[in-house]
Amino acid sequence: MSSTFQPFKEEHQIFRQQVRTFVENELAPKVDQWEEEKLFPNSVFKQAGDLGILGAHYPEDVGGSGGDFWMSVVKSEELPRCGAAGVVMGLLVQSDMATPVINDLGSREVKDEFLVPAIHGDKVAALGVTEPGAGSDVAGLRTTARAVGDEYVINGSKTFITNGTRADFVTLMVKTDPEAGHNGISIIVCPTDVKGFSISKKLEKAGNWSSDTAELFYEDVRVPKRYLLGEEGMGFVYLMQNFQSERLVGCVSGLAGAKLALDRSVQFGRERVAFGKPLIKREYWQQKFVDLYTKYEAAKALTYNACAAYNEEKFVNEGPVSMETTRIISMSKAYVGDVTAEILDQCLQFHGGMGYLEELWVARAWRDGRLFRIGGGATEVMRYTVAKIMGL
Repeated sequence: MSSTFQPFKEEHQIFRQQVRTFVENELAPKVDQWEEEKLFPNSVFKQAGDLGILGAHYPEDVGGSGGDFWMSVVKSEELPRCGAAGVVMGLLVQSDMATPVINDLGSREVKDEFLVPAIHGDKVAALGVTEPGAGSDVAGLRTTARAVGDEYVINGSKTFITNGTRADFVTLMVKTDPEAGHNGISIIVCPTDVKGFSISKKLEKAGNWSSDTAELFYEDVRVPKRYLLGEEGMGFVYLMQNFQSERLVGCVSGLAGAKLALDRSVQFGRERVAFGKPLIKREYWQQKFVDLYTKYEAAKALTYNACAAYNEEKFVNEGPVSMETTRIISMSKAYVGDVTAEILDQCLQFHGGMGYLEELWVARAWRDGRLFRIGGGATEVMRYTVAKIMGL
């Protein structure tokens, strides 16, 4: 990619400043409290919705601003400035993971009922894919939706569901034909105020504390057939398309968090004196940070290349994501996971014993960042995906 590649126009820069102001004034001062309480308030969704942050990349006819995917990139770069990945994840699930498929496939009625209030922050959204026995192997899920008259009857469970304890609806992956493998999967929007739905438990995580994560249970839950997104049996294909935006915003936000960690660590190294001179003046750490910044720049270039391809196919041409773009996105997800893990681990190491204390920001960044190599498609699965596309 040329070093002159500049995807951001004036509208993106204006939006960047809006998001940054929101983060600095409304999020950053409060994240320590939210981390301690292990939940950020629902009002954050509403604030972000009122400011147009959740819907910047959605069409105007559903309450968005009509922007392109680079709006999502801007948002994903700025939100990590709050200092808590759990808040970032909750908001990105709302705007870029649970709702894009509704915009792509939902009827006008379904969009009005679910997508529009989600963009405005009036309803909280969750994405229900992972199950106790099926994570990255989506084809192995067992939650079923049986057609009965003009309804679906849903039975099963989901786990590791972000926003799960407070979601107003879940974009739910189900088996409408249990005997058809991945060809029997469908996507249904399921409200949470229906009989038979329950939250089995709130899950305690190693990181991302301010984001709620839940196990959900469905027992003879009935929803109207009009909540089906697209065609029956096409859910696997739809989800693979939906995963691409999820993985990209994850890459962007992960890299943004890593860059913040690098910059803050260098500043710490200027101020921390060890054996008579600032720590950053030690040749070992100078070379280490040069290498880390280099890997960050390489990962960012790869990710921006993937974002450009995705934006061209989805927002300019309004078509499906090609296998070639899927390959680049999967490469980005795997590589960014490795790079950010190394950066955060080295930043903690650089702080020594202080870095292992909860009172210092780097400990939170380190444990929060570990999730990236698992969520949204494990690193190993990403490499398998690339190998498969390349015919290896």
